[in-house]
Amino acid sequence: MSNKKTLLSIITVVIVIAGLFIWNKQRQAQSHELVIGTTPAFTSILNVAVNEAKKQGVHVKLVEFSDWKMPNIALDHGDIDANFFQHQPFLNNAIKEGNYQLKIFGVGAASRVGLYSKKYQHLDDLPLQARVAIPNDPVNEGRALLLLQEAKLITLKDPNNPFSTLQDIRQNPKNLQFIEMEGPQTARAVDDVDLAFSYPQYLKLAKTIAPDQALLLNKNADKIYAIVFAVKNNYDDKNDQLKKFVEIYQNSPEVKAALDREIGASLWYAGW
Repeated sequence: MSNKKTLLSIITVVIVIAGLFIWNKQRQAQSHELVIGTTPAFTSILNVAVNEAKKQGVHVKLVEFSDWKMPNIALDHGDIDANFFQHQPFLNNAIKEGNYQLKIFGVGAASRVGLYSKKYQHLDDLPLQARVAIPNDPVNEGRALLLLQEAKLITLKDPNNPFSTLQDIRQNPKNLQFIEMEGPQTARAVDDVDLAFSYPQYLKLAKTIAPDQALLLNKNADKIYAIVFAVKNNYDDKNDQLKKFVEIYQNSPEVKAALDREIGASLWYAGW
């Protein structure tokens, strides 16, 4: 009888421990704080979504990176749950170059890009050998060259190739001198060069020139260049918290108002 009581006690303890373990795991899952990596240009708008999400029981922590490489490295290493700073072509190129195991979870807003100058009021005023700042990553460099071609400042071997490089320039009648740099730095370069390709978010942050004062804006904020939420390939697509946060970003009137305020209503559109 004593052995039976001992066995029953052991079974009871095991059941209680198992129940506590399951309860603790559920509690941890419910209280899990989503960690999303981003860059300074997107922090203020994301914070609006973070505040709205908190009201609905979704807790999000933003981790800010100063460049465009670390958010994908951190995500691939599992240091963050998701990131939000890049468009699909940039992510595709990063996956190819870094062999990252990443994918798109959701889509944010897309913004127009432009050519900016504080020295000249018209593109025709650019002098010979004008210095032009462009991004140094393959995707955004190609995007900049396409816009320079649209401005009739250069012509490319393939006028429709989004991955054109400086070596693909067929004609450069003004003999423009290209200065390649990290994409976010083009906004600050407006003060130093004759012309810069840049983005409304980073210009707003740098306070060098108003985003709507471009000498030329691309005609449309192409959906392909919408900023995306990226996650690891093995991330659970049914994760309720991240799914809820993305929905809040996409549908919240407060986020839309922040986009209008931070970027300008005419400079962005909903890519989702």
